[in-house]
Amino acid sequence: MRGIAVVQGRVADPIEILPAQESAPVAKRTAKTMPDVQSSRDTRRVAIDRVGVKDVTYPIRLRTRDGGEQTTVAKINMYVSLPHTKKGTHMSRFLDVLNEETAEPITPERIPAITRAIKSRLDADHAHFECEFTYFIKKAAPVSGRVGLMDCRVRFECTSNKVDDFIMTVMAPATSLCPCSKEISAYGAHNQRCHIEAAVRFKGMLWIEDLVTMLEQSASTQVFAVLKRPDEKWVTERAYENPKFVEDIVRDLAVTLNAEKRIVWYRINSENFESIHNHNAYAQIVRDKRRRR
Repeated sequence: MRGIAVVQGRVADPIEILPAQESAPVAKRTAKTMPDVQSSRDTRRVAIDRVGVKDVTYPIRLRTRDGGEQTTVAKINMYVSLPHTKKGTHMSRFLDVLNEETAEPITPERIPAITRAIKSRLDADHAHFECEFTYFIKKAAPVSGRVGLMDCRVRFECTSNKVDDFIMTVMAPATSLCPCSKEISAYGAHNQRCHIEAAVRFKGMLWIEDLVTMLEQSASTQVFAVLKRPDEKWVTERAYENPKFVEDIVRDLAVTLNAEKRIVWYRINSENFESIHNHNAYAQIVRDKRRRR
């Protein structure tokens, strides 16, 4: 096969172009001779708990509580355990599994299967998959009814060993007002925005929106995307009528989660961004409801 080459604005002599398939055998021969260094033996006798890839950007599609769907972008981490006998793991296989198992946005329902496939493909005892993303919820202002999108952070984690262990973590912003400040001040009280987070193991179906509602109800009041003056008045007065320490927030949330039959384990915390200190207040509770206390 001959083609035409252009050199410095003029047509040069015809050149011969070899068919692409003629170079294929060379590539195949090279691949066969490439050493698999990762599979070689390691003599240090030190096992690795988790090794893999981090910050893989990938779309995720979720069903919403109102019957719709939402697609957003997740950051994905995938790991396996590595025995002391092996020098390294095969990093490319993580991406192979992710794309072969989905070839489209992942869904929460597929995560356990993807984790098991990682474990199998990399011949590991344990595999771990986690993804974190921003989830948006439509929320109406309390008085004006103006609708805006509120964002919350969500993380799914799945570990595959002999069984699949799935944890959902949701972080939602809210408002807290200091009971001490209200008690000792002649007028006013300092308040602050807080981040309330719950990591839960659950059975059945638990919507992200369900957990966000539980988080918001444990605070002095909610925060909103859109507020007009009547809404601002409502939020300010609601917080003043419902003062809470960071300890109150996690205890009230614990009471709610203890009563929620779908949730069998939880790790909850609140971080309050103090408005009169140059530090934050923090509290955490971890409970396994499957164990008798």
